[in-house]
Amino acid sequence: MAGRLVLWLLLGLGPARGAHIKKAEAAAQAPRYLHAAELGAALAALAEGAPPGLARLFSIGQSAEGRPLWVLRLTAGLPEAGAGAEPGGAPLPGRPQVKLVGNMHGDEPLGRSLLLRLARELVSGWARGEARAGRLLNATDLYLLPSLNPDGFERAREGDCDGAAPGGRENGRGRDLNRSFPDQFGAAQPDLEPVPEVRALIAWMRRNKFVLSGNLHGGSVVASYPFDDSPMHEPNGIYSKSADDEVFKYLAKAYASNHPIMKTGTPQCPGEQLETFKDGITNGAHWYDVEGGMQDYNYVWADCFEITFELSCCKYPMATQLEQEWENNRESLLTFIEKVHMGVKGFVRDSMNGSGLANATIVVAGIAHNITAGRFGDYHRLLVPGTYNITAAVAGYVPMTVENVEVKEGAATEVDFSLHPTVVVPVSDPTQAAATLAPGSAANAAANATATAKAASPTSLHQPLQPEDFRHHHFPDMEIFLRRYASEYTNITRLYSVGKSVEQRELYVMEISDNPGIHEPGEPEFKYIGNMHGNEVVGRELLLNLIDYLCKNFGSDPEVTELILNTRIHIMPSMNPDGYEKSQEGDRSSTVGRNNSNSYDLNRNFPDQFLPTTDPLQPETVAVINWLKAFPFVLSANLHGGSLVVNYPFDDDEKGIAIYSKSPDDAVFQQLALSYSKENTQMYQGNPCKDMYPNEYFPHGITNGAHWYNVQGGMQDWNYLNTNCFEVTIELGCVKYPNAEDLPKYWEQNHRSLIQFIKQVHRGVRGFVLDATDGRGISNATISVADIDHPVTTYKAGDYWRLLVQGSYRITASARGYNPLTKTVSVGDKGAVQVNFTLSRTDSKVEEGKTPIIKNEDTSDPSTKEFESLIKDLSAESGLERLVLNSSMDVSPYRYHPYKDLSDFLRALNLNYPQITNLTTLGHSVEYRQISSLEISNKPNQSEPEEPKIRFVAGIHGNAPVGTELLLALAEFLCMNYKKNAAITKLIDRTRIVIVPSLNPDGREIAQERDCSSRIGQTNARGKDLDTDFTSNFSLYPGMGQPETKAIVENLILKRDFSLSVALDGGALLVTYPYDKPVQTVENKETLQHLASLYANNHPTMHLGQPGCTNESDKNIPGGVIRGAEWHSHLGSMKDFSVTFGHCPEITVYTSCCYFPNAGQLPSLWTENKKSLLGMLVEVHKGVHGFVQDKSGKPVSKAIIVLNDGVKIYTKEGGYFHVLLAPGLHNISAIAEGYQQQHVRVRVHHDAASSVVIVFDMDNRIFGLSRELVVTVAGATMSALVLTACIIWCVCSIKSNRHKDGFHRLRQHHDDYEDEIRMMSTGSKKSLLSHEFQDETDTDEETLYSSKH
Repeated sequence: MAGRLVLWLLLGLGPARGAHIKKAEAAAQAPRYLHAAELGAALAALAEGAPPGLARLFSIGQSAEGRPLWVLRLTAGLPEAGAGAEPGGAPLPGRPQVKLVGNMHGDEPLGRSLLLRLARELVSGWARGEARAGRLLNATDLYLLPSLNPDGFERAREGDCDGAAPGGRENGRGRDLNRSFPDQFGAAQPDLEPVPEVRALIAWMRRNKFVLSGNLHGGSVVASYPFDDSPMHEPNGIYSKSADDEVFKYLAKAYASNHPIMKTGTPQCPGEQLETFKDGITNGAHWYDVEGGMQDYNYVWADCFEITFELSCCKYPMATQLEQEWENNRESLLTFIEKVHMGVKGFVRDSMNGSGLANATIVVAGIAHNITAGRFGDYHRLLVPGTYNITAAVAGYVPMTVENVEVKEGAATEVDFSLHPTVVVPVSDPTQAAATLAPGSAANAAANATATAKAASPTSLHQPLQPEDFRHHHFPDMEIFLRRYASEYTNITRLYSVGKSVEQRELYVMEISDNPGIHEPGEPEFKYIGNMHGNEVVGRELLLNLIDYLCKNFGSDPEVTELILNTRIHIMPSMNPDGYEKSQEGDRSSTVGRNNSNSYDLNRNFPDQFLPTTDPLQPETVAVINWLKAFPFVLSANLHGGSLVVNYPFDDDEKGIAIYSKSPDDAVFQQLALSYSKENTQMYQGNPCKDMYPNEYFPHGITNGAHWYNVQGGMQDWNYLNTNCFEVTIELGCVKYPNAEDLPKYWEQNHRSLIQFIKQVHRGVRGFVLDATDGRGISNATISVADIDHPVTTYKAGDYWRLLVQGSYRITASARGYNPLTKTVSVGDKGAVQVNFTLSRTDSKVEEGKTPIIKNEDTSDPSTKEFESLIKDLSAESGLERLVLNSSMDVSPYRYHPYKDLSDFLRALNLNYPQITNLTTLGHSVEYRQISSLEISNKPNQSEPEEPKIRFVAGIHGNAPVGTELLLALAEFLCMNYKKNAAITKLIDRTRIVIVPSLNPDGREIAQERDCSSRIGQTNARGKDLDTDFTSNFSLYPGMGQPETKAIVENLILKRDFSLSVALDGGALLVTYPYDKPVQTVENKETLQHLASLYANNHPTMHLGQPGCTNESDKNIPGGVIRGAEWHSHLGSMKDFSVTFGHCPEITVYTSCCYFPNAGQLPSLWTENKKSLLGMLVEVHKGVHGFVQDKSGKPVSKAIIVLNDGVKIYTKEGGYFHVLLAPGLHNISAIAEGYQQQHVRVRVHHDAASSVVIVFDMDNRIFGLSRELVVTVAGATMSALVLTACIIWCVCSIKSNRHKDGFHRLRQHHDDYEDEIRMMSTGSKKSLLSHEFQDETDTDEETLYSSKH
């Protein structure tokens, strides 16, 4: 032992292996920052080398880029980590948990280094027997998380004091982690999908009971305490006081007073020399407002007191300063940790058996902030010195108050609580009220014995708490009930609405989960729906009871706790609240209140696989359809009344008769149905309603739906056929609306069934489908089971769930662009088998000599990465549904807008939202009505060629004004949600949206409402169908055509700066793509079809391809998409012109069978089309974004971009181009005069844009020949010419000499010759002296000639 101790002392670490000695010495000699792998290795060496039972290293999750989030736990007497337990091991009874978190901002890494140094000091101090280290680790459970943002750290730069390095502050997806937590004053729940670090931390905190926490930052020198923001969200100057303001100031001073710079209150940071902090501390919001901060989340939601410490003026100080920084902070860190032992501590126990009472509430009179006890009943309540009255309370026990508790400076005052239980006596009559028994009585002992026998877990000492409030809840009562539970159990609940009923009642859903509001990859999602028929009310009340049961037993009952920890549960108590209000208590079998307020049976209103549903989709139906598409539900039950049986798919068949209609998963459905009926004794017997239906018998209480009776348009079949969700219908009793006094009986009969059925979501196979290249999940991959014709698809993280009965299966995972993979899997009778698939890409290897494949550029711009993440999220299976559900504001169009009202509406939008709208006039109609265009953008008056531009046009036919109203609703929806909904805001900031609501205002003025087939108003005032007026003549003779056509052609289409155009028309329910002209080869057909399909697929019924319109009743349009010429062939259409001359793809959406439906249908039409319209705003950001430049970096405008050797577009100002393409590989060629042609292959993804930069080289060809050949030939030619010239010159010279004598003999005077020579000499001299006399084009001979004359 002595030798081991010496080694600990040498290393300052513990019994590390010899290999670590030099590393440790080097680290001590030259402090430096450690990168991710080095940090992990250092922590591992420290944990491995520490004395036994003192240290444990574990990870709480991963960063956005897959780096582990390491935590080092330090405390004496650590228990062994059990399988399946908390990764760091279980907490220790009575020992308070403290955590210190560093490097939350990646470019502020001082805390990262200090926490590693602190760990080494504590371990070595323990090994040396230092008293302080011993006291601290014997009494404190310390957790050190050196780096919460390892991704940001890897991008940060040492010496960067002001955060200038791009991307270092944020995580790998461009998010500021200290702005990403749920906020008490926030307008909406934050999107936690892009911040896995925050999700991991929240989940870790919920599994533990941290008492004290420190968050280590940089950029100033001060201790900041809650609250970090205020309801007003003023930038600064607002002191936002918490209930424990005195405690927080005390804790902050404990740190600041021991820091040599911080305690002065004048850090003198560069640029902030005048900034002062009294005592070195500040209220967070008073300094500056931080919404979504971690320290407030700790206090408000996790019972943990956290302070934020700014440790140095320089965010990323040089490593040479680390030693000094350690000296500055050492005492502060130790003192702060020790403060966890102040205040009051103790245990809350059961007075009968002494067991600890987990989650007991500790209330301090006069302080409006309660905490809860840990799993052993232990609690630690931080308080400053003073006298307090303290109460302990827990459900099922009589509260206890201890008065005049004196808290002194130093160690905590110990106060234990012993609570007397109140026990519910099980009796034969379930309606009998519970009795409260005196402790120690014989009856109480008997009750305890019974409770123990009936407990869900043999280790539980008392049975789960049962609901006590049994009554019928009308809508206001139900609403208050749901809001109350959502506010009382904020850590496990979230109340939201999926839409509204006909009478505008909210369709509420209560989510119950350990991470409400978040889909945790790998965790299945479950739902219950009640009260679909308004007069079948038992399900409604059972689901409210179930909410009560789950909330009250979480944390105390093992079964409930495990279920909530591992399942995301959604409960909709009432799908038909309007019908409920019309129903009557005591109704046994009538139909009063069964239907919704439009008198439609909601369970006959869903699209059906065998026969078209002729009734219009109701608001409740549409809301539920959108909800089901928004979440990856795996299992569901629909609760009804009128019999006692579990009914499973299919509910109907092709013939419409009562016959067994078997689904591909018939065995699974039977198992699911039996799991419910077996727990309900009366149901399992199979003879439910003898007095009402004496001949009705259901073996084991289950039945195939169609075998019982045929239901067309049922919800359970739609779930199975259109989503990944398996749903059954449960009939809960023979009486539809029983009296309130009978409700306890229904709970007694069904509550075990309700719990057991939820557990079935954990059967079968589950796992992830991953990309072999980068390890990322593949969304929308297909999971197929051999011999079962029902594939399911993965969610956006690549996670999937496939319910199966026990057996052996061949399961295949496939995805577009990947090679499929098949595995043989054995499924047992308990739990789900995890099976992951890693798929390789089909284009993972490029043959030599082929055109290279360009992949997405990696950008370090955080805002760009954040937007790319948003597009990916919105492109996921439920992304748009979530966008719609999370929108803070919605519109409800209720009337049509004739021309004057439309003009006023557009002006009002422009006046109310001037910062994001620009209203212009494109031209006028024949009757001189203005054709208006509304642009929505964050810079509506500026040209931004790098941003995609989308055009929405409606009203080309005046008799089909639904499109006009949809575009007005879209415009208002976007404006209202700007700066209120983060996703909408980012879409507007990054997109130029142009809306032309009415192209034919003259025709609109004479069209008549409710006229579904009339052609009145279809044409303009001259009788011209405008959709036949877009001819090629416009490109040659712009003055031709109708004024309406001219307006949009000249001012929009021929600008050629749009990436996508969507035209809205009426008279059918489908989407057409170019061309409308007959016998036309469609270039880029795959992309045009893709765009049309995206709209149809986001529409609840359009994609079914059965419009059901009376005027086209025989039509069946696969997928709801067809080429225009195959639908109604004609020449001169707007979309043909847009594609051919505007270089912009355009689709035409036919929004309803009726040209001019009743205004009452506008709300449902908006609901049906909203997601599709928003989907176009998302889609315009995909395809290929490109930039063309030459080698010097100069942009090349008007270059020709050729797509797949067909479609041509041109680069815009600045060299930008953007083109939408279907997912897959595409060939792109770039051509510009004077440059060499360039070729690339680009892979286009379904959920992201592909970026490409094309760099032109100077054209190396002359007259079609290579430059080298031309130069060689030219050189040879010139040489030959020079040689020929020399020969000629020589010959000429000889001849000239022969003639000279004769020439001079002809001269009469010698003086004349001398004069000529003199003039030549003078001219030459002037040429040498002054260039202004020199003419370089003159030869000597020409000079002589000119002198002579």
